Amino acid sequence: MKPKSFMLIAGEASGDLLGAELVRALREEFANAEEVPTRDYQPINSNLEPRFFGAGGARMAAAGVDLEEDMIEHSVLGISDVAKHYLKFRRIFNRLFELAVQQQPDVIICIDFSGFNRRFAHAIRQYARQHQGWFHGWNPKIVQYVSPQVWASREYRVYQMAQDLDLVLSILPFEREWYAKRVPQLRFEFVGHPVVERYAPARSEPGDPASAPLLLLLPGSRRSELTRHLPVMLDALSNLRRDAPKFRARIVLPDDATAEQAKSFGLPPDLEVRTGLLGESLAHATVALAKTGTVTLECAWFGVPTVAFYKTSWINYQIARKIASVPYLAMPNLLANEEVFPEFLQNHATSENIARAALELLRDEKRRTEVKIRLAEIVSRLGAPGASKRAAKAIVRLLEAEPAPDLPAKPRLTISAAVEKT
Repeated sequence: MKPKSFMLIAGEASGDLLGAELVRALREEFANAEEVPTRDYQPINSNLEPRFFGAGGARMAAAGVDLEEDMIEHSVLGISDVAKHYLKFRRIFNRLFELAVQQQPDVIICIDFSGFNRRFAHAIRQYARQHQGWFHGWNPKIVQYVSPQVWASREYRVYQMAQDLDLVLSILPFEREWYAKRVPQLRFEFVGHPVVERYAPARSEPGDPASAPLLLLLPGSRRSELTRHLPVMLDALSNLRRDAPKFRARIVLPDDATAEQAKSFGLPPDLEVRTGLLGESLAHATVALAKTGTVTLECAWFGVPTVAFYKTSWINYQIARKIASVPYLAMPNLLANEEVFPEFLQNHATSENIARAALELLRDEKRRTEVKIRLAEIVSRLGAPGASKRAAKAIVRLLEAEPAPDLPAKPRLTISAAVEKT
């Protein structure tokens, strides 16, 4: 009997980390599972080591995934960037499709990276449907880990997802109700947010009263994000130095390559540069300046009042304005349906606006305390630690054709009225 095989596709640094965590959890799940005989008397679980292959980055490779393609080095953002690299992504798509057909994995796990993975899942499902018969029996389970933000724009895509996917693993609590209203036939499980799993033991720590407040700069991990965000952050930092000179400043970047790129912008000598260990910095931070995205939820987990902002190309912004139906981009604001974090987008994301909002937070301890209380309410609804383990168990249940568990209702966490109207 051959071991179970899993193909994973992650196209961004955050997905690479999710994939690595999931692979480790799946290995543990298969190692500890009892053998379950199927109708042909072959156990679905055995001591045979499962095989993992596909596309991702260094973290997935370290977790034992046989990478056909390092997708993280190709990471892009926005429709215009995708269009510029269309031919490259098309070649990667075709290569991965051929790999899937050749290897015929039992499960294909699409990790975030919604545009690419949505098309990939559809292509695989179409192929499998067209090649059924005496000599063709491959029909893999297709899993989407992290729901695309179809509740924010282009809701119609959820109906195609229901035809192509066997399981959606969600990390946001409000998505369960949203999916149930529209595609109740699609198997869906909320597994909790991985930020809880990664940082469960850590929380914001009181700083040394004698030390100066710590301001964190979190510009993003992609080259294009640094190019657009870092100059604005540095100007805001310069403005803050004039009005509030007694604070420490630190920029946290994901790796050495990104740090070198940041240094090319001419960082001021009083700005400390750190690579990795974001949690350690957040645990001691007073205020953060951060690009909208997952990092704002990490700031929320540590109770760090944050000024969130985002800038993109003119064409990407115009397209986003037409298709988006949510009032905020920072996830804590979206979850709370209010501006817990000051948020500035595109033309409003100026160094003056960012510096002014940060100065108010640095100076006003009472406001920082109010923000921390609100953030604690938000993150309390993200589930318990163990998102990867629950995701792995859900995938094993899918293979065993077990029904999804009837979990007790979570405290209701809704998104904005604008989303509910979509």
